[in-house]
Amino acid sequence: MVDVFEALADFTRARILYALIKQPLCVRDLAILTGISESGVSHQLRFLRDRRLVKSRREGNVIYYKMDDHHVAALFREADYHVDHVRQGFPDHPYP
Repeated sequence: MVDVFEALADFTRARILYALIKQPLCVRDLAILTGISESGVSHQLRFLRDRRLVKSRREGNVIYYKMDDHHVAALFREADYHVDHVRQGFPDHPYP
């Protein structure tokens, strides 16, 4: 659990994962979407791959990355819900 939250705690890695929720992308496309250099994206992808949050597949000379753990997408949805909830000033839900 700590590895997942460590990965999500970094803004760049969170942006990469958020982009990969929608579709597989190559390093170049991720660099464009995130505004990070291709080498920076590659470094973060290696970190995410080591924690089995993303996986890769080769198509010719291009390597595409996609989510390897779909629970992360659920965490993003829950975090989005939480932020929206806080912004609107709704009271907290009682813990079941």
